[in-house]
Amino acid sequence: MSEEENTETTVAEEAPPEEAAASAAAKPADTDETRAMRKTRVGMVVSDKMHKTLVVEVVRRVPHPRFKKIIKQTTKLYVHDEKEEAKKGDRVRVMECRPLSKKKCWRLVEVLAQ
Repeated sequence: MSEEENTETTVAEEAPPEEAAASAAAKPADTDETRAMRKTRVGMVVSDKMHKTLVVEVVRRVPHPRFKKIIKQTTKLYVHDEKEEAKKGDRVRVMECRPLSKKKCWRLVEVLAQ
């Protein structure tokens, strides 16, 4: 009878981890709480000639390293636009994402002004 009790206790001890694994599989792995903060930028669309891709120019104002005068620096970002809703001249907000191609690692969040 002691052997039966031992097997019953080991079976009972093994059941909760299986339930925990099943509940962990049911939850999505990429939730807002676990995802790190992503960079967001606001810029102007300078090209929309590619399929589902925009070129967005982002302007930063930074002090010159030697003379300390505020100067403008521009950066061109290749942005994924799944619905092709932004057009040339629009002001848009973009967010960093995983690399989608060699140069494209940003995605369109919203069109701010047309």
